[in-house]
Amino acid sequence: MRIFVVNKKIALVFIAIILFTGAALIHSGEFGNKLLAVFNRDKVLPIYCVDTEEKKVAISFDAAWGDQYTDGILDILDKYNVKTTFFLVGFWVDKYPDAVKKISERGHEVENHSTTHPHMSKLTEEQIAMELNTTGDKIEKITGKKPTLFRPPFGDYNNRLIETGKANGYYTIQWDVDSLDWKELGAQPVVDRVTRNVKKGSIVLFHNNAKYVLEYLPLVIERLQKQGYEIVPISQLIIKEEYYIDHTGMQKKMPK
Repeated sequence: MRIFVVNKKIALVFIAIILFTGAALIHSGEFGNKLLAVFNRDKVLPIYCVDTEEKKVAISFDAAWGDQYTDGILDILDKYNVKTTFFLVGFWVDKYPDAVKKISERGHEVENHSTTHPHMSKLTEEQIAMELNTTGDKIEKITGKKPTLFRPPFGDYNNRLIETGKANGYYTIQWDVDSLDWKELGAQPVVDRVTRNVKKGSIVLFHNNAKYVLEYLPLVIERLQKQGYEIVPISQLIIKEEYYIDHTGMQKKMPK
């Protein structure tokens, strides 16, 4: 019995070593990417960031609950000659149609953030299509442009959502830099968090009704521009054709 226990302990140690080594291989180089692809071949990912050699980033605003800072945001963006992407919920579009029109007329992208702000992974394909197309039609009616980008509420997605979005003409967009502006910790924590974590091809998440947005936004823009970044709308950052998304959510061009 004692020999069995010892052997069992050795076996457990051996298994742990194998698992640790496997994890290290998975996260290192081309072999790791291929191995992850084997184990996650059925997992579909949205776009979190883009693989690019150009020093470009995109900043985006989710709009669902209020409008009090929108004019101020647009004025700041004009001041720094920056164009961005706004993701709007359907009931926000209904409540603030003039703001929707103004965002578009000032040269920013007006994109889709669902109709009722649900957890999209819990919906059927038909319900997902309804969420997308109802708000898409509302935005197009006001701006004259059909949205092509979609950000799931709460960052909640599954394969069905991404595939249904694609079937309805949408790229599903997440983010790789979360400003956490909704925590209302003040302007400087947002500035520090964003500028320390941003990289080439990053997509930054802000909210149009964050308490300190009018304080942190100019500071973030100034810092990014000083670091040499060009801030562009998401549709100008992402790859539209012949791409794949790796296990980190980074969108990459297909190898030739």
